[in-house]
Amino acid sequence: AAGAPVPLAHVRAWFGDWRRVPVFGLAALHAGDAVAGPAILLDPHATTVVEPGWQGRVTARGHLLLEHVGIAGRAAAGTALDPVRLEIFNRRFMAIAEQAGAVLAQTAVSVNIKERLDFSCALFDAGGGLVANAPHMPVHLGSMAASVQSVIRRHAASVRPGMAYALNDPYRGGTHLPDLTVIAPVFVEDDEDDDGGPVCWVANRGHHADIGGRTPGSMPPDSVTLAEEGVLFSGECIVADGELLEADIRERLAAGPWPARNPEQNLADLRAQLAANETAAAAVRALIAQTGLPAVRAYMGHVQANAEAAVRRVLATLEGGSCRVETDDGSVICVRIEVDRAARTARIDFRGTSVQGAHNRNAPQAITLAAVLYVFRTLVDDDIPLNQGCLAPLDILIPEGSLLQPRPPAAVVAGNVETSQAIVDALFGALGTQAAAQGTMNNLTFGDEQLQYYETICGGSGAGPGFDGTDAVHTHMTNSRLTDPELLEWRYPVLVEDFCIRRGSGGAGRWRGGDGVVRRLRFRAPMTAAILSDHRRVPPQGMAGGGPGACGINRIERADGRIERLGGIATVSMQPGDAFVIETPGGGGYGAPDPSGPTSCG
Repeated sequence: AAGAPVPLAHVRAWFGDWRRVPVFGLAALHAGDAVAGPAILLDPHATTVVEPGWQGRVTARGHLLLEHVGIAGRAAAGTALDPVRLEIFNRRFMAIAEQAGAVLAQTAVSVNIKERLDFSCALFDAGGGLVANAPHMPVHLGSMAASVQSVIRRHAASVRPGMAYALNDPYRGGTHLPDLTVIAPVFVEDDEDDDGGPVCWVANRGHHADIGGRTPGSMPPDSVTLAEEGVLFSGECIVADGELLEADIRERLAAGPWPARNPEQNLADLRAQLAANETAAAAVRALIAQTGLPAVRAYMGHVQANAEAAVRRVLATLEGGSCRVETDDGSVICVRIEVDRAARTARIDFRGTSVQGAHNRNAPQAITLAAVLYVFRTLVDDDIPLNQGCLAPLDILIPEGSLLQPRPPAAVVAGNVETSQAIVDALFGALGTQAAAQGTMNNLTFGDEQLQYYETICGGSGAGPGFDGTDAVHTHMTNSRLTDPELLEWRYPVLVEDFCIRRGSGGAGRWRGGDGVVRRLRFRAPMTAAILSDHRRVPPQGMAGGGPGACGINRIERADGRIERLGGIATVSMQPGDAFVIETPGGGGYGAPDPSGPTSCG
């Protein structure tokens, strides 16, 4: 190097704000030359951006080495709302959750999390409000804020760096017991704007293959109390000062009349969940280092306010209405939506819904709020994160002691997976936007004392004005995938004999409902299997004259040729050669069929 390198030009570029940035030709730089960021380096094959706080230095071998040198006198990003920064922070917050999800999927052990992707990751503000999420499981995401807030209330006086907590308690923001949430505070040290408390929280919720309970897989179809469904975590500390409290976790997993069947797998997945949270926390700290803590705090509020404004814009165009949805056991969900277009608010009133029952279809309040949040987020056409702001314009009335806000210790395992779907169909029905989907997750569990497996099975989605339903998809509150047949057959003693579309199961109409599927699993070893499903008696509703979707069917095809018809919920013993067959419901149709033309929008 002979003096400071000379730029080829200067250009305007965005680095948190518009700046005049030098552009250098890499070929003209010599060993020892250093270019401070922000800067742009060009060569024939690449463009290298040097961020603020970094420098690009040419080594003796002609390599470009990027080095972090810190930001002297960093000019923090402003806290006032700026449309460009809002979009950037939206993306950055969502990316933090997505990075955490990628780590969780890659490091988990269980098929449920690693292959089926039955997990969710999200970022929360200092008060536990949902800021942003990855596109994971809606029933998890809308309810996780209550879990984080429960931990904050319980541990406010003792929280410090290096802590993490576990929660699956449905009466403290959980969904059902297999869904174990790991929650961690994020602290920033040596920042002049830090007040000493957590700047935000990160959390993820993963469905564990087994957490105890009466049946393998922790989804007993006929449970009536929470204790029958597995081991309870109510926000206990599982990491203190950076150390995993493994002995405490093992003791809790072994507690009760029905302890966890595979604690080693639980611990392995918990470690993966902790790694995912640490990934998210590191990304938050990097964002703060780049933009400043005041800006990050401010934009956590701005993105929620933006979501609120987006929902208010939708409310100015909606019509209210009411809907009644009946489940197979005779329970009824009633909802009335009253929209005030001028004020751009809505009242969602669930009075008239059945009282809680001696069954497991009771849906904790967090699940009901998650369903409402999901529905109103789907009505927003803008590309915004699902977050707490979506609920701000909504007044939600849920009767205490009802199916949608039960009192403990009512069982809830089906409330998470089945009642949540019925709530969504009722809300869409009241708004007149879409016919009922299959309305169930078709929950199949099987296993023994060594192996446990759980899957939800896709079906048909409902049609709406101008569009057909979709065949063979997971709908609404579930968003998992199915395990690849090769992996399923390798890890478990079953054969996937059939998995095909159930033609004609979608409801008729001007726009047809989507078709369900047929899934046949043949067992190669003795196991206990359980099915937890709905719409085996009551078909999914059509809308505006459209026909209902076909009811689902569950049956066992025994090796000796006998056929055993099952109801929507059942626990059965499977022997080698027996097959479990699930035919899932179709979605409802929309609009009266046109006898003179095709029955689809195509």
